[in-house]
Amino acid sequence: METAFTPIQALIGGSLIGLSAVLLMWARGRIMGATGVMAGLIWPENRDAFMWRAALVLGMVTAPALYLLATGAMPPVQVPVSTPMLIAGGLLVGLGVSYGGGCTSGHGVCGMARLSPRSIVATLSFMAATGVTVFVVRHVIGG
Repeated sequence: METAFTPIQALIGGSLIGLSAVLLMWARGRIMGATGVMAGLIWPENRDAFMWRAALVLGMVTAPALYLLATGAMPPVQVPVSTPMLIAGGLLVGLGVSYGGGCTSGHGVCGMARLSPRSIVATLSFMAATGVTVFVVRHVIGG
């Protein structure tokens, strides 16, 4: 399985994620952790909390439509694993989010920027687990 790195797209995407995290912190005083945003969307504290989360998720969902309008084609998406592997991965991520007190966007983008020791440890743990998982899947299991 080949991994194609696209530095320009990665730079643009990372910049947009960072900018949106800064704007959310500035405008709302909130951390842009994806799992926290989704949890608050499903179980909102109040109408205001629901509305900003809904706007954020709506922006994420409509971005491919804007890409389609700009380029005439949907962005290419490749999912090189089976549906059972996606389900297992989702469950493992959900478990990790529960034990880790947040996700990679909350800890890795926002927590690291605030030099939070808890987020630094969590992000290092995420990255180590990712490295081990990729090695096992690609070289031990042979996926």
